[in-house]
Amino acid sequence: MVQRRIPKIKDLAPLMHFKTPELNAKKRRLEGALTIYDLRDIAKKRTPKAAFDYTDGAAEAELSLGRARQAFEDIEFNPSILRDVSAVSTGWDVLGAPVAQPFGIAPTGFTRMMQTEGEIAGAHVAARAGIPFSLSTMGTTSIEDVKAANPHGRNWFQLYMWKDRDRSMALVDRAAKAGYDTLLVTVDVPVAGARLRDKRNGFSIPPALTAGTVINALPRPEWWINFLTTEPLAFASLDRWSGTVADLLDTMFDPTVTFEDLAWIKAQWPGKIVVKGVQSLADARTLADLGVDGIILSNHGGRQLDRAPIPFHLLPNVVREVGSEYEVHLDTGIMSGADIVASVALGARFTLIGRAYLYGLMAGGEAGVDRAVQILSEQVSRTMRLLGVNSLEELEPGHVTQLARLGRIAQPVAASVGV
Repeated sequence: MVQRRIPKIKDLAPLMHFKTPELNAKKRRLEGALTIYDLRDIAKKRTPKAAFDYTDGAAEAELSLGRARQAFEDIEFNPSILRDVSAVSTGWDVLGAPVAQPFGIAPTGFTRMMQTEGEIAGAHVAARAGIPFSLSTMGTTSIEDVKAANPHGRNWFQLYMWKDRDRSMALVDRAAKAGYDTLLVTVDVPVAGARLRDKRNGFSIPPALTAGTVINALPRPEWWINFLTTEPLAFASLDRWSGTVADLLDTMFDPTVTFEDLAWIKAQWPGKIVVKGVQSLADARTLADLGVDGIILSNHGGRQLDRAPIPFHLLPNVVREVGSEYEVHLDTGIMSGADIVASVALGARFTLIGRAYLYGLMAGGEAGVDRAVQILSEQVSRTMRLLGVNSLEELEPGHVTQLARLGRIAQPVAASVGV
């Protein structure tokens, strides 16, 4: 029989710990976010639907994005035990220069539409974190202003090849003169993908003040106050645009770009050049032979061809095809540090985060981006420790098992024709 008694104050005192309430609402929200998905939830509440959906959505039925995220969930880690992991190094060299983490900020379009601090917030955070920041051709801050925000860090410029080649190369020249060290040439956009959320929302640049947007804005006054009281949207690549996003993209993207054009760009760029949007072994091999410094396995975050190959599934075979010394990077579907560690284990030298960064930006501006990078960095370090490794160099394919969910059906062999 349990004997009960009235508790004494001296016994209760050690158990009573009252946390000082955080009066700063933004800080309180961000501190409560423990995962990138938590930041996404905050972002959705604070951002108008059209802007949030532009970030969150993908092409057509959004199968490519869903499959990419599922691929990271369908892994099994294989840890080693009884290793001294008191000190862990999360950095190494990428494209000939050091990074503090095996991830950087991906190029994103219309970034100040998501939250008014935009690319400057990302560049500031990248500078503090020791990771690269990538500016998109469709970014909403100038090449020079991003460099000023991250003067001593690594800045990468992402190029969409326009139909107006002279205008495209003028951007490349500006990036070189500003001191950007790497050019990311995106090659999976001969035309814009069918982003149905944007079409249903009537997403335009600038956003149209319709009855629907006004109603949607009522619970999100801070976004609209920031949008209407700060500098009107301008782009890294053009001053203004008035129309739909799809019209803008189809005006800019050039469906005639070939490997010969890529060689021509490479001959004019003084720094490192990486090709983004690679989705096959054959193309990876061709690019390696062409002499570009690296490739990014990417299906554009599922925003171009729906049902495209899953970059994480391609990764081991591509690394075997081009050799482990060649730099293979990866994006699409990354939502945790564990995803990043798994990618490195299977041969990726580097990864890029797009939506994860933008969820943080929408959740809290620069402080939200800081929180996103902090979450991912802590997850990378913790996952490495739990796997029993001290450095990125120790990660290897044996640490990861890719579990099969979507198996490929063998193609029938064509019958020979008798004579």
